[in-house]
Amino acid sequence: MNKKEEHFLKEVTNHIKSKEAKKFVGTELEFHLRQAKKTWLEKGLSEVDAEKKAVQEMGSPTKLGLELNKLHRPRIDWLIIILLLTAMGLGFLPIISLGDADLMDVNHFLKNKVIFVILGVAIALGMMMIDYRKLEKLGWLFYIVGVFILLSIHLFPNVTVNGEPFIKIGPIVIECLMAVPFFFLAWASLFNNSKLKVWHLGILFLFSLYLFLMIPNLSTTFIYTMMVLVMLWWSKLGKKKALIITVVPICLSIIGGFYFWSSAEKYQLQRILGYLNPKNYADGAGYMYVRLTELMSSAGWFGTSGMKEFIPAAHTDLVFASLTYYYGYLFALFLVLILSLFVARIMVIAYKINGHYGKLLLVGGMTLFVVQFIYNVGMILGLLPITSVSLPFISYGLMPTLFNAFLMGVVLSVYRRKNLISSSSI
Repeated sequence: MNKKEEHFLKEVTNHIKSKEAKKFVGTELEFHLRQAKKTWLEKGLSEVDAEKKAVQEMGSPTKLGLELNKLHRPRIDWLIIILLLTAMGLGFLPIISLGDADLMDVNHFLKNKVIFVILGVAIALGMMMIDYRKLEKLGWLFYIVGVFILLSIHLFPNVTVNGEPFIKIGPIVIECLMAVPFFFLAWASLFNNSKLKVWHLGILFLFSLYLFLMIPNLSTTFIYTMMVLVMLWWSKLGKKKALIITVVPICLSIIGGFYFWSSAEKYQLQRILGYLNPKNYADGAGYMYVRLTELMSSAGWFGTSGMKEFIPAAHTDLVFASLTYYYGYLFALFLVLILSLFVARIMVIAYKINGHYGKLLLVGGMTLFVVQFIYNVGMILGLLPITSVSLPFISYGLMPTLFNAFLMGVVLSVYRRKNLISSSSI
């Protein structure tokens, strides 16, 4: 690059305020200058004249710099931020409701909830400021970290709750859900790597799936598997290979289901039968399904007045049932609308993004969010088996809050840089 081109680029980038955009525009303009110079050289001009013509074609550097500054300034998706704050605010209602019903002392839970929300907002905004494109090269590192977390929980647990191992270090509890964000970032990078063979990806997935099943936490394993399969369809492997890879785990699941049915313990079979026919098992495994049906049917459009009944896990896994019971069907519909707007907004952003890696992040993040959302509501309505799946931003808990805030932070990061995808890289 000669001095004339350097001076032109410097003058243009001086009008651009964002450091990220300044570097991007410099690279982009240099690419276009090389292309224009090459065109003029092919027309027979000397190198000096070709460089001069290429610069002249760009027009006024001041005008161009001001236009590019306006075009490429970092964006903030205020709709996602408003939805995030609204959902986190609604997350206080289950705790307040339990206090109003004299079911527990709410002060401790409210203090913790405030801390969770503050940390969640910090995680979301922090991720927004990180350039997501720099994470693509760290895919293998993220995969290794995810594996390390799962292995640590499996080999060195010091707390066990309902058969599931955890690692507790002071107030910090390390659970298998903590590995999912690292695998999420890893798979976005791996699926964007056209050099990897199908069998490479198959081994990586089966190994990680084996580690999840060894813990075991079926709800987290299900969420993780759905994320990988959906991202697979957006990968560079093509639809035919994606279909073959998708059919394999489905067939294995069916075979595993038959094996489980033939070798399951009596209490495990009763849980399944309690879900399939709760009235016949109302005194045992079907009790919670019958109870939820009664609570939901008694809620009414504006909630239950008078004496409130006890709901187990009313501020965690069964939070949708408790909010419907306390505030009614109208509030439940409003809550579903708020959470659905997250999904709709991410879909709109994904449609506007040109970079394949950014699309993979949005598709994977949306899948993780949607699976939690649909499953939690579905199990309350009796459509799905009851298990430990949180309702995003509404269920009480540090890890679920930080997990979903991280996902929204990734969405904000992609949106912030949606105009910084170089035509040369595309």
